[in-house]
Amino acid sequence: MMLAACSIVIRSFNEEQHIARLLTGILEQTVREVEIVVVDSGSTDATVAIASRFPVRVLHIDPADFTFGRSLNLGCAAATRAFIVIASAHVYPIYPDWLELLLAPFADPQVGLTYGKQRGTESSCYSERQVFQAWFPETSNRDQAHPFCNNANAAIRRDLWLQHAYDESLSGLEDIEWASWAMQQGYKLVYEAGAEVVHVHSEPAGQIYNRYRREAMALRRIRPQERIGLLDALRLFVSNVGTDVWHAGHDGRLLQELTGILRFRLLQFWGSYQGWRMAGALTSQLKQTFYYPRGLTRPGEPAGRRATPIAYEAPARVEPPAAEET
Repeated sequence: MMLAACSIVIRSFNEEQHIARLLTGILEQTVREVEIVVVDSGSTDATVAIASRFPVRVLHIDPADFTFGRSLNLGCAAATRAFIVIASAHVYPIYPDWLELLLAPFADPQVGLTYGKQRGTESSCYSERQVFQAWFPETSNRDQAHPFCNNANAAIRRDLWLQHAYDESLSGLEDIEWASWAMQQGYKLVYEAGAEVVHVHSEPAGQIYNRYRREAMALRRIRPQERIGLLDALRLFVSNVGTDVWHAGHDGRLLQELTGILRFRLLQFWGSYQGWRMAGALTSQLKQTFYYPRGLTRPGEPAGRRATPIAYEAPARVEPPAAEET
């Protein structure tokens, strides 16, 4: 079965600092037959100008019409290949076999969706790096039993998307809703640890709070019978801070990271509580995926890779385009 060709759908908004690195990494992949679709939701910086320097098709969605599902559906509708890779504009692959590994599981016709590992940067909040370690372990899973996945680094079959588009009414977690549907149709979900990207998050406090609030609101929509109460949020805050502090201590970074740990976890669980107010109890599987701490087990070393990492140059500063004269 030929798996070399794919479409890549990238959602972007004001990503001038990151999108060139992602597009450069795509062009360095061992999978050469790629079609790149950038869906921009009203960038006011140089994002579109930078993307246009690469072999991409740029589509536009009005910010007033934006939802995560709607922008994805616009990109998927423009895609022409059998497999659609979905990536955030602020991720970039580490190795040139990222796409190859992400697409390989589709050799099994029962695989409907794959997703890959994500890691933060040194500038990422310490607690968010712990979230990535918990969500994206070093071991692959060829037949995942629950619908967790993440559209910052994932791939789907286009023919399945034609049967069931992304839910445009959700405030987030359109990937979880779609994965749940695919599993109900009898398709497998695969987590491929080797398909690794760096996910750059540099969010102010308000954005962190709103991210977790909207994801909790979306999860409430997907599972309306469930809820998270104030005591749940408090317990999860305490347990996650505890394990973050434990890991930071073992990494020799407790004093440097303590304030950031407290800040991130407070925003995470206060936002989650606000999003889940007046809803029903989380299932244990989804609580484990979204909220529970990593535990006290230290991660093993990543599996050895034969591929040489992509050599990225430091991104040059790009001035935003000058305003047109009227």
